Amino acid sequence: MAVNTTLCYIERDQHVLMLHRIKKEKDINRGKWIGVGGHFEAGESPDDCLMREVYEETGLTLTSYRFRGIVTFAYEGNETEYMFLYTADGFTGALNEVCSEGELSWVEKKDILTLNLWEGDRIFLKLLAEDAPVFSLKLNYDRQDRLTGAVLNGKIQEET
Repeated sequence: MAVNTTLCYIERDQHVLMLHRIKKEKDINRGKWIGVGGHFEAGESPDDCLMREVYEETGLTLTSYRFRGIVTFAYEGNETEYMFLYTADGFTGALNEVCSEGELSWVEKKDILTLNLWEGDRIFLKLLAEDAPVFSLKLNYDRQDRLTGAVLNGKIQEET
């Protein structure tokens, strides 16, 4: 069985909207900074899921977004997750003051890699910053949530 999710990094004036996951006790992302997104609901396409999740978590409606790649998370002893990765640079609406997932914050692009991130997120965040073409990235994690390997477009990546 596999899990399908979306994740989006919304950009504005050299800042990226980040979500600090601190509100839920049982959260694989607890304490980490990530983009916004979530799990597919029945019958949704990746775009449908993206639009719904962004609106639910932020109150924003995307007007300009790009599919950037698919990230496969292979967790030792757990379900595989296929994450459809997006960036966005256009939206309407006002940012929610409260988010049930954590705290939303506009972070300067230059500061993103200083945050408490998943090790594998650093790989795809660099690809996004470099405006890499659409990519496929597989990230292998062990039971202690340590990155044990990465494969980008079919090529094993050396230490990151």
